Amino acid sequence: MAEPEKSGGSVSAESSVDKVDERGSSRRNDSVKSSQSKPRLKLFGKVMEKSLQWLLDNASFDRFSHCFQPVSKQNPQLTEAMHKQFISQLQTLVQREISTVIEEGDLQVKLEELDRLEELAKDTPRAAWRPSGVPEQDVCSGLVSYYKKQEEYMRIQLKKVQKENAGLAQKVQAGRENITHTEGTVHPKMVILIIIVVGIIHV
Repeated sequence: MAEPEKSGGSVSAESSVDKVDERGSSRRNDSVKSSQSKPRLKLFGKVMEKSLQWLLDNASFDRFSHCFQPVSKQNPQLTEAMHKQFISQLQTLVQREISTVIEEGDLQVKLEELDRLEELAKDTPRAAWRPSGVPEQDVCSGLVSYYKKQEEYMRIQLKKVQKENAGLAQKVQAGRENITHTEGTVHPKMVILIIIVVGIIHV
């Protein structure tokens, strides 16, 4: 039985991208809406369209009927109708998900930002960083700046603690001097008191 036509009654992924783009562009500058052709988003739409078409081609009627052999043998017309409905719902669901990704992820703004960064990178004489192929080296190079910041932070904290300790040491020294002074003042009085008490006891 011939495979039913899949492209007749549905909207392509590229048209879904254009619809989402029209809704999202109303929130942006007029210059962006009127002057840019948004090639990256259209390219994304074409890729998604081809991917969807590949998915639908692999969901052929033969494969579908093979999964439901008892039903396919007893009622081929029902199996064909099920396959048509399956293809239609699959295509609609995938297109809806693509539109959701574009809209919720604000993909147009992200792609415009990518264009801007690419334009700025053209004037950069130094080559962009690329992985060396050795994960250990790449991770270490990325962690060096982090460890330097942590080292600087620990030095600042150490200075604060040393300053606090110096203040506490001065307070302790002042307390000791106060105790020494108190002992020197109280000691003669205690001697006189003890003599008086002893004299009274002997009497």
